[in-house]
Amino acid sequence: MNCEFLKIFRDYQEVSLRYDPRHRAIWCYYNPASRPCFSLTMLKELRQFQQSIIEYFDSEKNNPDPLIRYQILHSQVSGIFNLGGDLALFSQLIREKKRHELFDYARQCIDVCYLNSVNLHLPITTISLVEGMALGGGFESALSSNILIATENAEMGFPEIRFNLFPGMGAFSLLARTCGMHTAEKLIASGETYSARKLYEMGIVHYLGERGRGVESVEKFMRQHVQLGNGHRAMQQVRQRCHPLDYQELLDITKIWVDAALRLEDKDLRLIDRLVKAQSAKMIQQKETHLRTKQDRRFFSGAAAFPLADWSGKTILHERRKTPDRRLFH
Repeated sequence: MNCEFLKIFRDYQEVSLRYDPRHRAIWCYYNPASRPCFSLTMLKELRQFQQSIIEYFDSEKNNPDPLIRYQILHSQVSGIFNLGGDLALFSQLIREKKRHELFDYARQCIDVCYLNSVNLHLPITTISLVEGMALGGGFESALSSNILIATENAEMGFPEIRFNLFPGMGAFSLLARTCGMHTAEKLIASGETYSARKLYEMGIVHYLGERGRGVESVEKFMRQHVQLGNGHRAMQQVRQRCHPLDYQELLDITKIWVDAALRLEDKDLRLIDRLVKAQSAKMIQQKETHLRTKQDRRFFSGAAAFPLADWSGKTILHERRKTPDRRLFH
């Protein structure tokens, strides 16, 4: 097996990976250490993950049938895809007027989203699976994939206007290319949370799955997609050519976001602080729940490593934790 392929599955702190050999898909799970948001650690690891896939394809330039066809973003936190930017860090940097650090965080966000939106400039399809809440940057992350699949119980939105800001890491650019500028502005300015079905009717969610059957919905999509994979990926290229996502556009909007963030007043920052407390309380509740992995298997909260199997089904990376109940793995 190509050693560059194995390097993709390095140990991470806030990202967990699983390889599905049947569909040649890599599942990337958000696995936050504290609050379900994009910490600096998670952003760094996501970018490392992307770079590892790029390096694998570079090493397989002469291989017409590589081991990766799909990359899927999902969450290991039950009921939450991702709640967006690190609001605690935002509040701190804004109060300390640290423009450079605030911009650097935002730039790391758009680096990850941009690469995901252009499928890493590789012959793969990126997919987001949302089964719970996706807010702010979490919604941006979901939108950045080529395909957005959500279950009936999923909810998504941009609450930033409520604390006098806007989502500045790709929301407007991604939505405008999907549903038009007018609808994009309406969604962002409302500050409301929308059901997956409503977003499906608006053409923002591509496929709607049954509650509790998100993984099955993704697998169904991949089975259907791969049958006409050449045509579908060609259409991806056509779409990206007709409505290209411009990195400089994302960067310019991010600069506007930084300027707006630094103008926030104390009352706005106090609301952000309350949201941080609410997120922390939500995660405390999640400590008593289970984490999602393949086919709705459950692990208790804590670090989880997912098995990697090659095309023959041989396990090459194993779950390393000790547990008194081995039935959890079956």
